[in-house]
Amino acid sequence: MLYRIEGPRSLIASIYTGSKLPKVIRPLSTSSTIRNKNLIRDYEQVSNVIYQNQDIGFYSTRPKRIVVAITGATGIAIGVRVLELLKQCNIETHLVISKWGMATMKYETDYNMEDVMALASKVYTARDVSAPISSGSFQHDGMIVVPCSMKTLAGIRMGFTEDLIVRAADVTLKERRKLLLVTRETPLSDIHLDNMLYLSRMGTIIFPPVPAFYTKPRTVEDIIEQSSGRILDCFGIDTNSFPRWEGVKNTKTLK
Repeated sequence: MLYRIEGPRSLIASIYTGSKLPKVIRPLSTSSTIRNKNLIRDYEQVSNVIYQNQDIGFYSTRPKRIVVAITGATGIAIGVRVLELLKQCNIETHLVISKWGMATMKYETDYNMEDVMALASKVYTARDVSAPISSGSFQHDGMIVVPCSMKTLAGIRMGFTEDLIVRAADVTLKERRKLLLVTRETPLSDIHLDNMLYLSRMGTIIFPPVPAFYTKPRTVEDIIEQSSGRILDCFGIDTNSFPRWEGVKNTKTLK
């Protein structure tokens, strides 16, 4: 049934979410629509407004949602910082930490596991392959594996879904959602490179945590901040937490 809007167009949301229609909106019969061209024009305007604004909430009532996985590769601090930034941006996060991710966290950092888990909206064990994020029906806006071990990389490439991390990544790929892997290994063998190239051709973002020195970092935290911010750039999330390249400002550099 068609509806004519006789008030602000913000009321379109009421139509789209199926909520109870306010009194200012009244249904139009098919015959009245045919007789009155103005009503048809009004309906077309409403349809266009809904289409043009689908990215600002008319089509979706759920929050922005990112799946984060932490594996046993070195560089756990980047994964933790990504979680902190996502929380600061009020983005819902679903976290999975592998057994070796937990072990590496204890070895590399002073982070408390409970504090890290508190950064996420939901936390799952890697063994829980029945978790919501293992299904394509669970909607999210992308997945970040940070850091990503070469074992996890190989498992994702082969579709060997032995744990929740690889299963969630596998689902992300099949649903054509964004997947970013912060692959951490050096030097790289032909096997590593071939796995990364294969997944890159499928649309996966391969993001080795290579520091940018044009920002003139003074501490390890500066490097972590820049890497974490650039990771979230790939999901359209601007943290405004690190300096960006603005061109060469020192004229002596060009001489």
